[in-house]
Amino acid sequence: MVPRPANDPGGCCVGHDGRVTSRATTVTETPAVARLPGGPLAYTLRRSPRSRGIRVVIHPERGVVVTIPAPGRRGRIDPERHIAPFLAQREAWIRRHVAKQAREQAEIEARGGLRDGAAIRFRGDLHRLRIVRAPAGARRSRVERIGGVDEDEIVVRVASADRRSVGALLEGWFKPRARAAIEREIRHHADALNVSPAAISIRDQRTRWGSASRERRLAFSWRLVLAPPDALETVVVHELAHLRVFGHGPRFWALVASRKPDHKVWRAWLREHSLELHGALAERRPTDRRDQDEIASI
Repeated sequence: MVPRPANDPGGCCVGHDGRVTSRATTVTETPAVARLPGGPLAYTLRRSPRSRGIRVVIHPERGVVVTIPAPGRRGRIDPERHIAPFLAQREAWIRRHVAKQAREQAEIEARGGLRDGAAIRFRGDLHRLRIVRAPAGARRSRVERIGGVDEDEIVVRVASADRRSVGALLEGWFKPRARAAIEREIRHHADALNVSPAAISIRDQRTRWGSASRERRLAFSWRLVLAPPDALETVVVHELAHLRVFGHGPRFWALVASRKPDHKVWRAWLREHSLELHGALAERRPTDRRDQDEIASI
């Protein structure tokens, strides 16, 4: 999934229309259970002032999330009573994707998490994770990639005086490499698209890969550096194209295809590996509420 931006004023990414209200950041969430023909279905109920109707997504970390308009939105009367019928119509799809997510989670856990000898992606390829002690006297930990004959490794040399976790060390190593790769693609495509970003930020956006605002500000998830370079390039082209065309009509997709003809292949790859990439450093902090607005596929 390539999700849409959270609360970026006038922002656009993956279907966001740029409309903003004064209550745009007021989102409430509660656990809920729907009684469906196939049995009870637990989900998170989100009430958002930005929502125009009922929407269901399978979140990579939180499972089934149903979003409805916040109470008091004009033209919306008691949307909660429509949730059960809405979910019942989509029950087969929901349960299929929940089961698929569970299988993927089991496969990810089988790789070993962040333990020595586990597997972790970098630029699309699985690398063996090695966690070793840094030389005596080392004040800071180091991370390095080592290419091997049989397999590549990412080696974390942990200094005894360094209190940071392995996940924090890896994130600190991935982020500048993500920025370098993203900025390289921006330089490659921006002139051809006749756009010029005003600012570029690299974040840990847990429910979106990138976003673009009407002020020409671009934001990207550092986790894109875990994906193949073509997938990262696809997101960069997507967001640059939004600086020319907001929305996702034929003109927008023609613009994307003009720079990345195989963009559908890499959008599909990101959807398929979303759970893996967002959970790559599982020991890190829980999902940031600012990045939980909505999820949609590009």
